[in-house]
Amino acid sequence: MLILGIDTSGRQGSVALVRAQGEELLTLELAPISGGQYSERLVPVIAELLAHHGIERSGVGLIAVASGPGSFTGLRIAIATVKGLAEAFATPVVDVSVLEAIAIASVAEGKVVAALDAQRSEVFFGEYAVAPGGTEPARKNREALAGFDDFTALLARGGLAPKVFTPDEALAARLRAASIDAEILARPSAEAFARIAYGKFLAGIRTDVATLDANYLRRSDAEIFSSPKGGLGSQA
Repeated sequence: MLILGIDTSGRQGSVALVRAQGEELLTLELAPISGGQYSERLVPVIAELLAHHGIERSGVGLIAVASGPGSFTGLRIAIATVKGLAEAFATPVVDVSVLEAIAIASVAEGKVVAALDAQRSEVFFGEYAVAPGGTEPARKNREALAGFDDFTALLARGGLAPKVFTPDEALAARLRAASIDAEILARPSAEAFARIAYGKFLAGIRTDVATLDANYLRRSDAEIFSSPKGGLGSQA
């Protein structure tokens, strides 16, 4: 099976082509895309990647997509592209949360907390149950948007696993200043999303393309100012 991985959730994105044989995965190519070029370059990069390896679009057996949290524009473009490809070639899709990918990349086991800086003194975080050795897909315990003070208070009183993994250096520094154990990880690439999606696919997990949507890192001003103050914000 050939897996097409797409990540446009951050300032820098990528597209990956991964070949799966049983449980073994081989990355054929990882192509970077600059964030400001998603609308112009995502579809051409996918076409170039497939052409370079002599693969028709109909030859892709699974599409993996990073579904956020992330930038509105990047995620919107990726989701629209994935829906178009999936519907045209009847290709199954598995979406993967960026927070889930960070939790898995930590190589920690049990309850693992991943976080992203959501700006405006807010944090998008997720707590996942990660199986030893990645023997099964990570299980989401919770994902939520919280104010920074609410997030650190939740950590301090034991409401979450005590250590936080994040690719955001500024967030890690602020957490450490608040006496929270924080470790910086590299942001996952499209290759990581493809590999995680394949594991979920083998476990029988599929995404309904008709209802596929993204988690946007920053809500609109209308949503922010109409939300109740305090608490843990919205949960998914």
